[in-house]
Amino acid sequence: MITLTSVQLEAWIAAFIYPLSRILGLVASAPVVGSTGIPRRTRLMLGLAITVALAPLLPPMPAVSPSSGAGLWIVAQQMLIGVGMGFAMRIVFAAVEVAGEFIGLEMGLGFATFFDPTSSSQTPVVSELLNLLAILAFLALNGPLLYVATLAQSFEAIPVSTTPLGAASWKNLAELGSLMFSAGLLLALPVLVALMIINLALAVLTRAAPQLNVFAIGFPLTLGGGLIALATSLHYMAVPLQALFEQGMTAMLGFAQVPGR
Repeated sequence: MITLTSVQLEAWIAAFIYPLSRILGLVASAPVVGSTGIPRRTRLMLGLAITVALAPLLPPMPAVSPSSGAGLWIVAQQMLIGVGMGFAMRIVFAAVEVAGEFIGLEMGLGFATFFDPTSSSQTPVVSELLNLLAILAFLALNGPLLYVATLAQSFEAIPVSTTPLGAASWKNLAELGSLMFSAGLLLALPVLVALMIINLALAVLTRAAPQLNVFAIGFPLTLGGGLIALATSLHYMAVPLQALFEQGMTAMLGFAQVPGR
């Protein structure tokens, strides 16, 4: 006859609940898998499936009952770690959107926006285009599988314990926000340089022939030149996007600092 003690049952529940808290936090906040276009039930089932697959491979969980105060503290902390990991990766996609805003503003398409149901806000068309291309590139690089691999590594890099995260953890995540502007500017730089050359040429032309209506010819030239420069630069954007994704995956593991490690 098989008998189960309460201690064994709590250990089994802890081995499943603690990883599930971190995984659900990541699934809820990470780009692509955490999109509002994916139903909540689907995201919940995805988190449960990943937990069932990873739980036997993870290090031993703390011998703390999930129903105790310390256990609830661990669950809350793991959820925050998962949300922080997802937010670190979301900054990468925000950098692509910032690049689109830079390009659209310089092209004269800053006013061209439409309602994005996934973000429930008005989004510039160039930002939405680059964001969709970034998502396609992420899927082509097996991005969801990279999420699973990073999650498995995170339980080694950031072990589950009652020890709170260090004070520098959330500071590191806040400082990571600078990547959104620096990487966005670097992605948009080729198109911005091309548009700057066009604007300089228009300035010289206006100086040489003041009778020309710069507003009549400037906007079509800027718009057309921006579209050509954007179409040309898309072919070379795969490599920087891949480097940006790798930087985001590294940040997912490196933002959290445990005291004494």
